Amino acid sequence: MKAHAMTERITCDSDLKEGMAALAALHPLWQAIVERTGLPPLRLREGGFTGLASIIVSQQLSVASARAVWNRFESVFVPLTPERMLAATDDDMRLSGLSRPKQRTLLALSTALVEKRLVFEALEQATPEDVHAQMTAISGIGPWTADVYLLFCLGHRDGFAAGDLAIQEAARHAFGLAERPKAADLQTMAEAWRPWRGVAARLLWAYYAILKRREGINA
Repeated sequence: MKAHAMTERITCDSDLKEGMAALAALHPLWQAIVERTGLPPLRLREGGFTGLASIIVSQQLSVASARAVWNRFESVFVPLTPERMLAATDDDMRLSGLSRPKQRTLLALSTALVEKRLVFEALEQATPEDVHAQMTAISGIGPWTADVYLLFCLGHRDGFAAGDLAIQEAARHAFGLAERPKAADLQTMAEAWRPWRGVAARLLWAYYAILKRREGINA
């Protein structure tokens, strides 16, 4: 029997299926979402400095652009460590292709890691709220970045991304809301989905992808 600790992870399709069944039992609308999306992608990715740096570098870029910038960034910063980032020259930064705000964020992150104000290993056992508090205390790291790290690097079962526009739009359609919910309103709504908010987020992303493809939605 599984222990339902707050730090339990989503690591495989069977975890997703368990969460989908739990959500479907909560409300008929969740059952309808599950029937429409089927099994959503796990989307797990590497964690630690590399994983978080990748999220920061890729933010607000298309998939192709993000891949190109990340490849340039990785080719400049070898090895990819906080110490190497802090030793960066102006030429390094220019060659990396990073915007100034992203440079500042990565430098602030690197400083926090070197000074032990952020310890990735400690995040493994932290609640979503604690992870948020620790990560967003670093200049340039906002709630969305913390949410994506929680969901896909930590694989946290109860991570969520209330500020994500695609999730908001999916929730609006799926639950018949009059308008796209604000992050705070969706966060409140998602309280009922604990401890499976991480599965709820994946289902809503999958639902949004279907809506966008079939109905031409612009978020």
